[in-house]
Amino acid sequence: MDSNPITVNVNSEIGKLQHVLVHTPGNEVENMTPEDAHVYLFSDILNLQVAQKEYGYFKRVLQKATTVHEVKDLLADILQNESIKFALVDRICKAENKAFLSNYLKSLSANELSYQLIEGVHLKDVTYINNEKYALLPLPNLFFMRDASFTMFDNVMISSMASQVRAREGMILEAIYNLHPMFETKVINPVLKYDIHGIGTVEGGDVQIVRDDIIICGLGSRTNMHGVEALVEHLKTRPGVKHLIFQELPPKPESFIHLDMVFTMLDVDKCMAYKPVIMSNNFKTFHITIDGQKAVGKEVPNLINGLNSLGVNVEPVFCGDGDDNFGPREQWHSGCNFFCLEPGKFIGYGRNQHTLQALNDVGFNIVTAADVVNNKYDLNSTRKCIIAFEGNELSRGGGGARCMTMPLQRMPVEW
Repeated sequence: MDSNPITVNVNSEIGKLQHVLVHTPGNEVENMTPEDAHVYLFSDILNLQVAQKEYGYFKRVLQKATTVHEVKDLLADILQNESIKFALVDRICKAENKAFLSNYLKSLSANELSYQLIEGVHLKDVTYINNEKYALLPLPNLFFMRDASFTMFDNVMISSMASQVRAREGMILEAIYNLHPMFETKVINPVLKYDIHGIGTVEGGDVQIVRDDIIICGLGSRTNMHGVEALVEHLKTRPGVKHLIFQELPPKPESFIHLDMVFTMLDVDKCMAYKPVIMSNNFKTFHITIDGQKAVGKEVPNLINGLNSLGVNVEPVFCGDGDDNFGPREQWHSGCNFFCLEPGKFIGYGRNQHTLQALNDVGFNIVTAADVVNNKYDLNSTRKCIIAFEGNELSRGGGGARCMTMPLQRMPVEW
């Protein structure tokens, strides 16, 4: 195990990345069939071989820029401790009503249990559990690391997922953050701690840390108002005045599930936005100012206006270059979903050509992931660039570069 702990600290979406957590998609992705894909919240099935090749370039770009950690390795680390192993198995079996699996899971080695908790437990004779193929379902969504947890300043926040099929992801991550010696942080589930109704949901794809006093959040199919209120209650415990701006999202289609599918930060003065949502009067935006135990809210014209009013003077670049045809097509394939390596340097899908051209028009060089990985392009040679990686298969899963990353530590930003 790593003896040098990481002090979790994320005060922006764009600060130079120091540590990031990922999960390379594995057999759990192929353990879906067309018949049950919807159970796992997918609208299509993925070809694992192609997805892993695309993901390989994505991960290697990250490794050029920062220190990358894999979930399954950290999980195997903590499972070497028998008491941790037994406690996590008991928690999962109780939550999923699979007590009969407990002894089998506890008999596995740490490495094998790490894989089976993610890839699923397949039993040949399952007639006694309603003819299901899996005694423990696979977790094909896990490579979308941002959903089940998110960083907020010096805390790791555990999401309360909108779908029970993803609950195990949060349990696994909570165990890692709490028990692996690599992490120095306080782990909080804001809904469990603050939502007195017990029905709140909040997912990390909806929560973005813009500045050390500004959080923005989506309000839609994955994060509800009780979840937003839980975030407000948590911010009341933080020192200084804080601002939470929440953005109403369309209820459908599924490409609008999270805020980061319609808005991401790119630089101190640039952001990516999907114009029909972010700049529309059809979807409301509210700004809540939190000062101690006092929280005051007001409606604002739009998210950009709300940020500008707080001194974050960002100019939007529009997905699909704002075109009525290309915009919706490219938003569908995560055309807004970028992930910053540092201010002005970010990574996203290369397939969204009109979006990339719009970025190029405002000064961001377009660089291929292959050139970065093969040392044909030095990321230190430019101040502003978009690293484009192939994602024709990965994008079919319904997420992009931000979805697939969980930043653990970023350097401060000079605004």
